[in-house]
Amino acid sequence: MKMPFVTLILVVLMSCIQTKERHQLRTGDVLFRGRQSSELSQAIDEVTQTGNDQHYTHMGIVELYNDTIWVIHATPVKGVCKETLTQFCLSGQDSTVIGHYRINGIEEELITSAIDKAYSTLGQPYNYSYILEDEGYYCSEFVYELFVSDSVFKLEPMTFIDPSSRNFHQGWVKHYKSLGIDIPEGQLGCNPNGMAASDQLEFLGFIKN
Repeated sequence: MKMPFVTLILVVLMSCIQTKERHQLRTGDVLFRGRQSSELSQAIDEVTQTGNDQHYTHMGIVELYNDTIWVIHATPVKGVCKETLTQFCLSGQDSTVIGHYRINGIEEELITSAIDKAYSTLGQPYNYSYILEDEGYYCSEFVYELFVSDSVFKLEPMTFIDPSSRNFHQGWVKHYKSLGIDIPEGQLGCNPNGMAASDQLEFLGFIKN
């Protein structure tokens, strides 16, 4: 049975897209996912915006293995997990833009060490308190820790204040009330927007789904 012409064209186009992605993406690259509709995603973005046009609320590290593009990341639902690029891009209910970044001048052995460390943390829970000393990892903490010995990223005092009202963001008030702890304002931490603005990273473009 012959394949319909339109279907054949779509198969060829999808093949080209996959080939292009495999050519561009490398193990050790960092992907940043844009803001989504969840309350947590919006709360993260609204207190961490850097003034750039793109607002990121999630991130992970790329591994190319067995002809497949994987992303290892820490997510509220699954904790530290390994997913395909497609799963990472389509997580949540929205279609989002994915920012593609590469660490400037990093040596191959440091990438290998980071991936090994990522595998050693698979299954760890999500750190909902965003306090570095607590169990588990939040997404930017996870990537920060992969390269902590190489000083790729820096920690900064965290803020949970809504810049428009100058008061604590109501989303974070609700979040920390549910945890039964004080908002860790001023404690050291990291976030996707801040890490994407690092001069240690080179922006390579967007992956659109």
